[in-house]
Amino acid sequence: MKKIGIINGPNLNLTGSREPEVYGHTGFEELMARLRKLYPEIVFHYFQSNIEGEIIDCIHQWAAEMDAMVLNAGAYTHTSIAIGDAVRAISLPVIEVHLSNVFAREAFRQLSHIAPAAAGTITGLGMDSYVLAVYYLACVMDQSAGCGEQFKP
Repeated sequence: MKKIGIINGPNLNLTGSREPEVYGHTGFEELMARLRKLYPEIVFHYFQSNIEGEIIDCIHQWAAEMDAMVLNAGAYTHTSIAIGDAVRAISLPVIEVHLSNVFAREAFRQLSHIAPAAAGTITGLGMDSYVLAVYYLACVMDQSAGCGEQFKP
């Protein structure tokens, strides 16, 4: 079975209750249940930390254990060169996601230290950002998943 790791950064443990007008009402337990139902052939691992170094350690560890990763580094996206370097240092496909449309928010949120190292970025679609990232990664990992030509490596 293929394995996808989902890593979330600071304050994303409060999703569902924190600023629901920006981040939505759905928490990550609900998202993980949805992903497991949509993709029973994939084993999902989930990690969330408010600590930059723990996120980097998880990226390093999962580089040897996962087939792909979805990363929402939260505010560290805009400040952490180290997390960007960690993504750059591994060979797995990583999709950067954001719940809100960072390009419609404050100017400082429009800089990503992760995007240049990621396979792609999905932003502004709420929890569906994660669903679309997993869809893409499933297509890359298994071309029989019914994906279009645009997703073939």
